[in-house]
Amino acid sequence: MGKNRKMSFTSFGRITTPVLEIAYEFSGDPGGTPVILLHGFPYDVRAFDEVAPILADQDAFVLAPYLRGFGPTRFLDDTTIRSGQQGALGQDLIDFMDALNIEKAVVGGYDWGGRAACIAAALEPGRVAGLVSVGGYNMQNIASAGEPADPEWERTYWYQYYFQLARASRTRPKP
Repeated sequence: MGKNRKMSFTSFGRITTPVLEIAYEFSGDPGGTPVILLHGFPYDVRAFDEVAPILADQDAFVLAPYLRGFGPTRFLDDTTIRSGQQGALGQDLIDFMDALNIEKAVVGGYDWGGRAACIAAALEPGRVAGLVSVGGYNMQNIASAGEPADPEWERTYWYQYYFQLARASRTRPKP
């Protein structure tokens, strides 16, 4: 974080779900409209420092959980598979809402966070009052994932090849 960058969330919390102890930051009136912001890989809740106060000023209760494998969020069991599967990310969001007794929320995110928001909306559509997703691969048809895309698209996926190298395993954030 740059020295001129201000952290905008006013509070920090932790909740326990069936799989994770999720750390999160929040701002605004707890009686306001819940807005859950979900970061992407390999970032964290600092991505929302500029937008959180704007939303909180509009009577939103803004929550930003650290996704699995990031920041102070921890797996409860050492034997749990460390997975970024779309179903796991979506369930984490639903479990987060359950643990905080949030019946319905506006959810938004980018990259992995956008995927979590989209999957949660697909699994529990009645619990999502609004959905904003930016960039990334929101929902994937796993059965056709091995099929190549058009060459124009395939060339934009260069980073996938990098992740397969030994060098990349030394530079990835540790869960």
